[in-house]
Amino acid sequence: MSTKEKVLQFLEQHKGESISGQDLADQLEVSRTSVWKAINGLKKEGYQIEATTNKGYQLSVETDLLSEAAIVPLLSEALKGHRIIAHKTIDSTNLEAKRIVNEEATFEGVILSEEQTKGRGRLGRVFYSPSESGLYMSLVLKPVADLDNATLITTAAAVAVCQAIETLTGKEPQIKWVNDIFLDGRKVCGILTEGIMDMESRTIGTIILGIGLNFRAPKTDFPDEIQSIAGTLFDSKNAVVTRNQMAAEILNRFYDLYPDLTSRSYLDEYRKRCFVLGEQVTFPQGNETIEAKAVAIDDDGGLVVALPDGETKTLTYGEISIKIKKREGK
Repeated sequence: MSTKEKVLQFLEQHKGESISGQDLADQLEVSRTSVWKAINGLKKEGYQIEATTNKGYQLSVETDLLSEAAIVPLLSEALKGHRIIAHKTIDSTNLEAKRIVNEEATFEGVILSEEQTKGRGRLGRVFYSPSESGLYMSLVLKPVADLDNATLITTAAAVAVCQAIETLTGKEPQIKWVNDIFLDGRKVCGILTEGIMDMESRTIGTIILGIGLNFRAPKTDFPDEIQSIAGTLFDSKNAVVTRNQMAAEILNRFYDLYPDLTSRSYLDEYRKRCFVLGEQVTFPQGNETIEAKAVAIDDDGGLVVALPDGETKTLTYGEISIKIKKREGK
């Protein structure tokens, strides 16, 4: 860890407190000149650090830039060995994860970015990812034993995101099968799960789990095509937690579920949060659009629908449409 990273981690752990340059140097076992250079470097990166004579340096409590230094201390012990890589801007965290795995096949960790210039959603869609308003991250995972169903990963991630939001904010998000998180009738989070094939074994060698959360309102409006459905966890100024705290909580929640994914123990919570159950939905089948009633989530995360002729069908991928009703949120 560089001196700049050490200084940032110490300031993050003492956010809002004044710490003298000498105390920082002593704690980190570096020179005061090194501390000064690190502070200047952090200021250039956008960190709000105040320097007060006879008091020292203070990282503003309003600072909320994604960083390894702020996330790592909040992670559970099981995650302490995972690498956390944070970017200012990138084309796509999922694409960056793939590039890293191509260079380092054993890599396990998390890629985050303040902004994505080519954020990706399911079915090749663009995921709007403006700077400093969202939480965009990709988890690089190795498959757990006997896991041959990517839908289980997506559904577990949806539960983890909901648990994290509810724990930190008290708000009660819901799930639209299979991968969207809604709050007050608006989509606040999308999940994209992709696999990288091991060419020798012809099996999935690495899984990349992308999570995009609209944390606060962007500086400009959402694009016209998503304005009627996109929402945010907070308005521009009323966040009660930081994005770093939310990232750590999502990671902790997901990695609690992941090792035991095949037990499917989390699916009951998924079912309770899935607001499409009991509703009329439509889905494409060939050149047709089929209408059916969503009746259940099966043990593989598939959506069971009742067709007009009385038959049932299980959807395992693709997209459904439902008329979103405005729901009360806390």
